Amino acid sequence: MKNSRISRLHRLGVPGRIDELERLGWLSRADAELLRLGRHVLTSARADRIVENVIGVFGLPLAIAPNFVVNGRSTLVPMVVEEPSIVAGASKAARLAAATGGFASECPESLLAGQIHVTDIADVEAAIARLADARAELAAEADAVHPRLAERGGGVRDIEFRPLALPDGGSAIVLHVLVDTCDAMGANLVNTICESLAPSVVARCGGRAALRILSNLTDRSLVTARVRYRPADLAAAGLAGEAVRDGIVLASDLARADPYRAATHNKGVMNGIDAVALATGNDWRALEAGAHAWAAQDGGYRPFTTWSVDASGDLAGELRVPIKVGTVGGTTAANPAVGLALRIAGIGSARELAELMGAVGLAQNFAALGALAAGGIQAAHMKLHARSVAAAVDTPIEWFEDVVDELVADGEIKTARAREILAARQAAVPPDASVAAGKVILLGEHAVVYGRHALAVAIPSAVAAAVTATEGDSRIVLPEWGIDSAIRPDDASGIGPAVLAVRRELGIGRGDFVIRVSSSLPRGMGLGSSAALAVAVTRAFGAALELALDDETVNAVAFECEKLAHGTPSGIDNTIATFGKPVLFRRDGEPRTTSLAVAAALPIVVACASRAGVTRDMVEGVRARRARCTAHYDAIFDEIDALAAEGADALQTGDFGRLGAHMNICHGLLAALEVSTPELDSMVALARAAGAAGAKLTGAGGGGSIVALCPGRTSEVAAALEAAGFRTLRLADTKEGR
Repeated sequence: MKNSRISRLHRLGVPGRIDELERLGWLSRADAELLRLGRHVLTSARADRIVENVIGVFGLPLAIAPNFVVNGRSTLVPMVVEEPSIVAGASKAARLAAATGGFASECPESLLAGQIHVTDIADVEAAIARLADARAELAAEADAVHPRLAERGGGVRDIEFRPLALPDGGSAIVLHVLVDTCDAMGANLVNTICESLAPSVVARCGGRAALRILSNLTDRSLVTARVRYRPADLAAAGLAGEAVRDGIVLASDLARADPYRAATHNKGVMNGIDAVALATGNDWRALEAGAHAWAAQDGGYRPFTTWSVDASGDLAGELRVPIKVGTVGGTTAANPAVGLALRIAGIGSARELAELMGAVGLAQNFAALGALAAGGIQAAHMKLHARSVAAAVDTPIEWFEDVVDELVADGEIKTARAREILAARQAAVPPDASVAAGKVILLGEHAVVYGRHALAVAIPSAVAAAVTATEGDSRIVLPEWGIDSAIRPDDASGIGPAVLAVRRELGIGRGDFVIRVSSSLPRGMGLGSSAALAVAVTRAFGAALELALDDETVNAVAFECEKLAHGTPSGIDNTIATFGKPVLFRRDGEPRTTSLAVAAALPIVVACASRAGVTRDMVEGVRARRARCTAHYDAIFDEIDALAAEGADALQTGDFGRLGAHMNICHGLLAALEVSTPELDSMVALARAAGAAGAKLTGAGGGGSIVALCPGRTSEVAAALEAAGFRTLRLADTKEGR
């Protein structure tokens, strides 16, 4: 059974969360790809078939609340909501509830009432009597409107009648057709029944059918959810758990006594319910109308939840609220995000969805009351404000949570302070640190492994490193990659073995060192990050120990490290990382490098895909496929070789139109080698549509990055890729990358 308890999910970036949910089995491979490629999002064309006058699609965050256990089943909760803290609050409430078995939720019946209002009746009592005598006939006639509904186990469950006194002194009758709509919300279905049944009703009681439509007061679809919290789990902000418990109970009592407080209390409940309704394509407006009408039906206004202390001293919460939702229907079919959300939650029926929503509403109410009881809601809002400030100064994802925590701890949540924190982190590597370049292959991937040419340019000063002696254990600190750890030969990340290889190649046998590294290169994105790290660290050791290393030695050491990382590297990554110049590279026995003269900064945009590629795996895959079709693969390599050689001339002469055309052809050839992915293909198409002269994958493929040549269009291409959610870097200024 899958476990919904997922630690530190919020610390991962969006791609990392998708990867983790796929690894844990919450996302199928197909659904994970939908999210990575953005194909779960409603398109304008589909939206145009749902409502009128569509001009675009408005986006809201789709998030996951982990940790939920409802009726003994672990589940993740999809939530669409723009207000910060809701997802975090529900997740924490669910985690604490899991300690006592989670939430118990039930919806004994799920009926929707259709209303037929009849006016201008001569004798209301006699008319009601005639209708009562015809109840069975009317029910049969109503069922005949949707015969397949009855076949599925639904249909009319009862017909009720009530007299109404109108404000002008007149009288009316309202007839309720109570329908089990199965897994549909049922609005259109019930409206059709009302329209069809109205003539028969009027024929039996006289008068005029004034209205024929469903009611959103769905009090025959009541959900009851219950939960229990141990006081020991509630301690917060220096308060004992019993104090927090009693504060929540007091807040609950105040909501029962004060309708002004009850309105805010209930809004917290609906924060959770509405977010799930939006994610699953349900009518949140109908839910809001029905819930608040139910809360006010006795003439006052009461809260949806009550909290009390049970016999064992635990905090006991109960929610009762009408929830009528569906899991089938037009919106579900039209919007791919709806089906994805239902699959993530593992929902099998509308009743199960209603029960889940009740649990989420109760969890969200607990989170809000708990924040109030433990020192006020403002503390939580301070962290939300800190997140906004950190985002406003473009804090890299690798440092985001740490910067937020430091802002909250300081109590000075301002953009100036956020910039100071960022500057301090960047200053962890001295300004005179040893540097290395990243690389972008314009033409020649994979073919270069087989003795053909590759054309590559540098990302200048992409990685910097400094080495200082220490009396403690040797460590490496690389904040952008989330690394601050001892250097070990069994380090699965490969960084520890690479550092030890540098020491071995340089003959550094004794001493412990702290290696501080800063990188503008994301890891595993085909931009030469491992080679740049090796070059920067090698140079840093040389500077610290006064080894007077020349570039050829640095290059050779980095190449040995590349063997550890990639198995059979071509040597181009370490060459670019060391020399930092555009080159036409070929390895046919010994490497041969031709430096290229380029007059100005290249109009190049690099964009990173949602998942990394694994160079070793991609190279081995090409090797295996070539063994089966050697002549065909060698012919492709020859084509790529010719493109690289001609591209070098185009690069030097500034003929970007010709170079871009060569890049477009090369991407097609790399796709034929089976190293592209649907996401990379879509990124390439997006860049070309935004005006790139050429675009292709760069690096080994299988993920990683694309490169786009954009003379006169760098800003437009970068903006298009960023709007689609991809991180970009521009060669002219790597600090521009986001």
